[in-house]
Amino acid sequence: AADKISLIPQDFFAELCEQIIQHLNHKIPGINTAELCQRIQTSGVDINIGDLAKVANTLSFLFSTAARNNLSTEELVTTLGSGVSTLPKHAVQVIRHVWNEQGKAIAVSEDARDTAAVGQFVDMKWKLGVAMSSDTCRSLKYPYVTVTLTVADPSGQITDKSFEMTIPQFKNFFRQFKEMASVLETV
Repeated sequence: AADKISLIPQDFFAELCEQIIQHLNHKIPGINTAELCQRIQTSGVDINIGDLAKVANTLSFLFSTAARNNLSTEELVTTLGSGVSTLPKHAVQVIRHVWNEQGKAIAVSEDARDTAAVGQFVDMKWKLGVAMSSDTCRSLKYPYVTVTLTVADPSGQITDKSFEMTIPQFKNFFRQFKEMASVLETV
């Protein structure tokens, strides 16, 4: 990941590190690597979303391991310097600064780690549509609901999952949500 880190400008790298720390502190549900990747590419840097996700996963592992081992800023920087592949100077400076400012706040309780291992629901969008016709059928007039769920996986990567439902399927989906809401009200 060190060679990919060297591609990322310092300001974007700092933003990525801060988002990872916020995610580890449970302040944000995840890191939107797609949006960050697009902004980095717009600035003229040739990096793909897969490489940026690998960098984010590496940094997330680095910060969570440092928190678990209660490393000081100097211990973390020394550990980074003794690695097989050396990080660019600007990356080490950013990691030092972010860890010094916010690293101590990372909560590493067992409950928080178990909850994060499942992933987290971030947002849901839906829209109603009607298929009017297709190549093989002139008159469909078939209503459907498209649902897009935004979720953060355990590593913090935010992704969208979309699916379509018929109206009866959507009614069943809605009924189940109402049941969940009524159960949650009793808790």
